[in-house]
Amino acid sequence: MQIDAAREQMVKQQVRAWDVLDQRVLDTLRQIPRERFVPAHYRELAYADACIPLAHGQHMLAPEVAGRILQALQLTPADRVLEIGTGSGFLSACMASLAGEVRSLEIHADLADSAGATLASCGIHNVRVMARDGFEAVAEIGPESYDAIVLTGSLPVYDARFAPHLARGGRLFCVVGDAPIMEARLVRRRAANEWATESLFETRLAPLIGAIPTPRFRF
Repeated sequence: MQIDAAREQMVKQQVRAWDVLDQRVLDTLRQIPRERFVPAHYRELAYADACIPLAHGQHMLAPEVAGRILQALQLTPADRVLEIGTGSGFLSACMASLAGEVRSLEIHADLADSAGATLASCGIHNVRVMARDGFEAVAEIGPESYDAIVLTGSLPVYDARFAPHLARGGRLFCVVGDAPIMEARLVRRRAANEWATESLFETRLAPLIGAIPTPRFRF
């Protein structure tokens, strides 16, 4: 009962407060047992407004950020999703609840193994977690392969390699910029060579490993 109360408080006081009003997203966050994806020694913080540490200096997304991502993507049961940066697997689980299938790439093999095991233990079988470098793997993906692509770390400089793998009408979520202010964006593919970019909100995420750094001026 305490977990149920904490989960409901997270949804009402953290996620809804960030203008996440999509009922399907709120219901998903109520249903997925976030505490199962949190490292054991941080489990009491599972529903706190915090970026919970993972191995290798990585962090779980704060609940409100996960909610904003899910709302922006507008996933449907027919959607194919690519996630770059599995982390704990919590966002993967949420997307799997809303979409048809999720392929998630994680550069750290131990995080990939842990996330895959947790997803399986929760009965979530439409997520395929692979220990891969997302920047290397994207070169092997066919064009227009996914309805949604999510980058869970930031890009200091926007990287155009991901967008061509969106199907027509597909959506790419990414966070672009350097600390202290970064911009969450939704890139939507309108046609073969036409994309539209929407600025969503300001946030702060650690950069993806291997992301192109911001050019530095030399005098």
